[in-house]
Amino acid sequence: MELIETQDLWKTYVMGAEEIHALQGVSVSIQRGEYVAIMGPSGSGKSTLMNLIGCLDTPTRGSYLLNGKQVSQMNDDELARIRNEEIGFVFQTFNLLPRATALHNVELPLVYAGIAAKERQAKATGALQRVELGDRLMHRPNELSGGQRQRVAIARALVNNPSILLADEPTGNLDSKTGMEIMTLFQRLHDAGNTIVLVTHEADVAAYAHRIIHLRDGRVEDDVRRAA
Repeated sequence: MELIETQDLWKTYVMGAEEIHALQGVSVSIQRGEYVAIMGPSGSGKSTLMNLIGCLDTPTRGSYLLNGKQVSQMNDDELARIRNEEIGFVFQTFNLLPRATALHNVELPLVYAGIAAKERQAKATGALQRVELGDRLMHRPNELSGGQRQRVAIARALVNNPSILLADEPTGNLDSKTGMEIMTLFQRLHDAGNTIVLVTHEADVAAYAHRIIHLRDGRVEDDVRRAA
């Protein structure tokens, strides 16, 4: 079964008298265990598609099935649960709480999921160890490098064992050497069985993926798989 299946997905924004079609009939299927990059110029619809896949937004029309469930018909509570349990987000800007330790930042999705403190700490510690930050549990973001902050963000995304890891320009705020380290980490996570979908405008970042979907003007321009 497909993990992600969109059929004729449209997203239209009304700006005054004008309608802007950010997505125009996008149909994409992604299987469990794939590593996919979504590319395209600014305004191509890649962030809009990412937001729809991540259940941060709803389509104007069309259908989106995640794990065989029709997302377009879910209520706010169901969408919140999916966002917390099925999808791990990694953002360009890290989105960490500045006064919280690495451990507490990673625990947050588990707090929302109502998991008891002892189990939360064990899971968060394990997630930080997976990204090679087991020795930085009590450090706050301002005590960590940019690459370490992004690793904390990745650990937070992984802590619930989500179906999909969604990364939006994950190396955008990092120097090239640190960016390469983060992409090597994604490769390891993919090798361990994680499904990864990343949005990027950088060809060298997209080259790590096994499949590249190019968007232009809200439509799929091409969809290329490379030999793994």
